[in-house]
Amino acid sequence: MLYTVKEVTKFTGVTIKTLHHYHKIGLLFPYEINDAGYRLYGEKELERLQEILFYRELDFSLNDIKKALEDEPNRVECLVKQQELLLARRQRLDCLLKTIDESIVLSKRGEIMDKSVMFQGFNKEEWKDALSEQNEYIKDKYGYDMPEINDDQVNAMNEAAMEAQQFMNYIKDALKSNIKANNISVQEMLKNHIEFLNKHGHDINAKSFVDQTKFFLEDDFHRSMLENQLTGLSYYLYTAADMYAASNK
Repeated sequence: MLYTVKEVTKFTGVTIKTLHHYHKIGLLFPYEINDAGYRLYGEKELERLQEILFYRELDFSLNDIKKALEDEPNRVECLVKQQELLLARRQRLDCLLKTIDESIVLSKRGEIMDKSVMFQGFNKEEWKDALSEQNEYIKDKYGYDMPEINDDQVNAMNEAAMEAQQFMNYIKDALKSNIKANNISVQEMLKNHIEFLNKHGHDINAKSFVDQTKFFLEDDFHRSMLENQLTGLSYYLYTAADMYAASNK
């Protein structure tokens, strides 16, 4: 079945001007142009239009959409990729909304939000502001300048922040529930956390993770960040990591 431009605009919400523009730039061709000069669209064209609209929802430019569709070998792979991108966006928006909700609640109480929660879902400038105090401390105490954050790192940092928060929430719940540090569920969570870090560009093994948690325990600034979340958290995390390393020699 073929549809006119007017029919396509009616059930898609896309304007006639937009459809004409997509045709002009070679992004979406009609199935045919009849003798009367009317553009007609078939099912394949409508499927491509749907894919275009998904990419537009993700703020892709028209040039980038064209490239993306040219790179996609078939519709299923295109839709799977778009689904992944939309889910990632939803996850980030959910994270931002959760952070805003918690900020409102804590602000009403006159409380300060935990830094590990505050910088979830940030852009580059927000990350710089959130990490400025920690970076200044490290520079003053250890003489080390933290590298500048670039745009390419932001998404990875947000993803890492979300995973780290989920990990720390689990560890806090385990401590509050009096679960032993060598409990299999705690040890499995440590394993998954280390695997996540390594999949995202880090080079960490059980021993180096112990060293990291020991640093958090012994360093005043980082110990306070953990202890402000829950008393005993820094020691519990170090103990769990040490036990994990001992069982993985």
